[in-house]
Amino acid sequence: MRMTFIRDLTDGDQVEDVFLVSARSLRQKKNGEHFLTMTLRDCTGTLSAVCWEDASTFQEIAEPGAVVRATGRFERHERWGAQLTVQALTTAEECDYKLADLVEAPPLDVESMEEDLRRLIETVQNRSLRRMLDELFGEDSETWQRFRRAPAAKFYHQAYSHGLLEHTLSVGQAVHAISNCFPGIEHDLAVTGALIHDIGKIEAYAQDPTAIDLTDAGKLQGEIPLGYYLVRSTIERLGGFPPELARGLLHILLSHHGTYENGSPVTPRTREATIVHAIDNLGGKLGSFDRLQKGLQDGETWTQYDRAIEGSAWFPQADGEAEVPLAPAAEPLSAASGE
Repeated sequence: MRMTFIRDLTDGDQVEDVFLVSARSLRQKKNGEHFLTMTLRDCTGTLSAVCWEDASTFQEIAEPGAVVRATGRFERHERWGAQLTVQALTTAEECDYKLADLVEAPPLDVESMEEDLRRLIETVQNRSLRRMLDELFGEDSETWQRFRRAPAAKFYHQAYSHGLLEHTLSVGQAVHAISNCFPGIEHDLAVTGALIHDIGKIEAYAQDPTAIDLTDAGKLQGEIPLGYYLVRSTIERLGGFPPELARGLLHILLSHHGTYENGSPVTPRTREATIVHAIDNLGGKLGSFDRLQKGLQDGETWTQYDRAIEGSAWFPQADGEAEVPLAPAAEPLSAASGE
């Protein structure tokens, strides 16, 4: 049975529990000796850990994806933040843990998300786009089976099995809802672009729930080129796809990171590409807030600095509104006053 989750650790706690290793790095001190840094995780968040002794031995145990029993002291440093100083590390036995305690999962039921995605696909009336979506997301499609299980990222947002489905659904639903709020947006193109914008991640990320990492293809080619090839080859295989429609759809995929610095080979040049990029960026940022909030201890309102949001996140207490008095309402204007 698990004793303590990462979210519940307090300064000075002596820890002896089971964690999943997300990452490790063997480093060197100024005197030439080695030490080991690790990222440990459970279903409530991640934890930085350091081993000052026996670094080489612990490195062999702490392979990414390994389940380990770590013994050490948890501290909150002013400079380094929350950190576990590991004194002992062993391979955990299967009887020592439940996998559900170690890996995150989407907050929504997977079957419900799939039903919502299929309802969203039904809003697309363009025949060519529907043929392509049915080819990629049909229940018997190998692409769909991989898409359904894939993570949305390695760390920053929805970094767990079915995370790509969760992220894609939220982006697609938002694009569907907002497409009628601005003139000139082609609903079917925008929604289809939202649904396929991250499809390259099924090739870019290994689908092991205990060790989310980039595949060789992901490292060598990147998710956008992989997604572009998958969607374009599907369009060509189907045949009869209108060329302008194909160009517009592929442009959404190629530009959805928004800038060259963020990995887009082109920047958004259409209304549909612009809206998909904006909603995708928003979804990723809000996913980071979800991740950060899971790691807060009871009573905490601020997180440590986080690179994804370029700052610390604030989560006010639920009763915080009662502590801030509302400004008095303005007196209604009198019709007789002429104002």
